[in-house]
Parts: sequence; structure tokens; C-alpha cells
Amino acid sequence: MERTFYKVHGSGNTFYLYETDLESEQDWVSLTKWLCNKENQGGADGLLLVLPSKVANAKMRVINADGSEASMCGNGLRCVARHICEKLHIEEAVIETMKANLKVNKVESIYGTIPTYAVEISPVSFELPSLPMKYNEQKEIIHQVIKEFSPTIKYTAVSVPNPHLIGIVDDHYISNTTHQSLLAQTLNGENEYCSDGINVSYAYPMKNDTIFVRTFERGVGFTNACGTAMTASALVAKLNHYVDSDTVTVYNPGGFVKCQVIEKDGKFLLTLIGNATIISKYQIDITDNQYKIINIVDTNEQLQYEDCIEIVRNATASFIA
Repeated sequence: MERTFYKVHGSGNTFYLYETDLESEQDWVSLTKWLCNKENQGGADGLLLVLPSKVANAKMRVINADGSEASMCGNGLRCVARHICEKLHIEEAVIETMKANLKVNKVESIYGTIPTYAVEISPVSFELPSLPMKYNEQKEIIHQVIKEFSPTIKYTAVSVPNPHLIGIVDDHYISNTTHQSLLAQTLNGENEYCSDGINVSYAYPMKNDTIFVRTFERGVGFTNACGTAMTASALVAKLNHYVDSDTVTVYNPGGFVKCQVIEKDGKFLLTLIGNATIISKYQIDITDNQYKIINIVDTNEQLQYEDCIEIVRNATASFIA
């Protein structure tokens, strides 16, 4: 039977988006692995499922490229926000995710006329069991050298609610990804620290309101961007005085976003602001767990976004070849 999918991206973090009223309609793991195969139209980082919700305007599930499920995805949430807001002809909504119901809304474009959405990133916790992560019976890891990981890099562990390990680094660790790759692969394999794996990000402070972030995502590998990682990195950078602005510009290999970091009554209010781009509309035949692309219709939206990528290339030319 023919089904309609949209190929979308937030900051170059690419997904297929599919809306259904029946959560058990398909074998989502099998379908996602097929969709995300790089030999199949370039693949993707995951599948965004848009489902009915009893407590919000819609429910989002995120299936990673390897078939595992993420509790949240900030870049994906922006794409779901656009889908729901345009469908319902509204400019703000609430989306149910695995661990929280999150506010989303359409905002002024970050560049030109690119569709831009702001999404809430929550809940925030520095408690290691929330990730989960174990290290020397500590309750938290905040801007700390962990000698087993690196003799010099200071790390912070935080869930938002996806688990993140954020290292503040100099530009050497951005231009050369070897150290980050080896650490991330270790922590996402069988290891004594992170039983369910963890997203590993290296953040390089560029200015008092700008950072660059590269992320190795659990279940995916290196991606163009990870929304929760960028927001968590902005939080860590502000907490440790690498930036002093409430709104942090975050460059990434796939473009850039704005992350708002507000502390109120002892709690952190985090907002991720960035593009929600529709690349193509796909018609796919699904019969007995067999998949076939019937038709693809491209939009012109990616052409607009290329200017954003050029901005990042120019800004990071000194440390990224």
C-alpha cells in the first residue's frame, strides 16, 4: 500500500517524517533501517513518527538509524512542530514526547525566509542516574577532567532528557575528530560507564555568544547536528562562563541554531531555535515488509538553506578544512 513520507531536516540532521493514526501500523525498526541506509537516496539519521495524543496536539516518536529509539530529538521536534502547526493552521502547539510534553512555536526566520521554529528542551538533569551513567560513585560530573577519557578535557554529563557527555575543547579536537570518535565508540559499546550508551559532543567556544559543536550520536554516529546536544552544550558553556549571553549561536557541520539558556528559580529553561526544512515528498509502497520508492518530488527549500551552510563554512574555515 502506498504511503506518503517527507524527507526533512533541522540543521542538516535529516529524517523521514511519517504521520499515522495507528502506532502499530508498521515494523518501524525494519522500515527505519531501510529508509536510513545511505545507499537508499542518501539515507537519513532516523524516522520521525507523528501520532495522535490524548494530552497534546500530537505525539512524536524518534527511531534512530540503527532501529533504537530516542527519548527526544530537538532537530526532529522542530520538523514535527512545523508539520503539526501547518496542518492545524496554528503557530504554537504542544508535542508529546517520551518524557515530557513540550511547547513549540513558529518564530521569525533565523535567515531569509527559512521556516523557523522554537522548541522547548526539557527536562534537564545533572544527576548521573538520569542518563544513566556511573563514575567513581559520583552523583554528578560537571566540568571535570576524567582521566580515563582525557588528561586535559573537562567534561559535563547532563540529560535533556537524552543523555549527553559534553567536552569543552580547543579547535584541535574539532579539526581532528579521532579522539572524540574513539571515546564515543567506547562509551556506546560495552563499557562500565554508560550502560545504554551516550551522545558525545565536543564544544569549542568561538566568541562570548558563539560556540561550535560536533556530536557523535548514540545509535547514529557523527551527524551534521544534534538539537539536544547543541542546547546542552550551550548550557554547559554558559554555566562555565565560556559565553555570557542568554542566547547562544551554535554552529555545527550542518548549519547553525540559536539556543536560549535562562535560569529561573533554580531551574534551567532551554529553547532551541532553528530551521525546519522539507527537502522532498516521497511516495513509498509498503507491502509485507517490502519497500519500494514510487515517486519523489523535491522542494526548493534546501536551496535557501545552502546560504546558512555557507555562513558556517566561512566562520569555521580557520579550524575545519
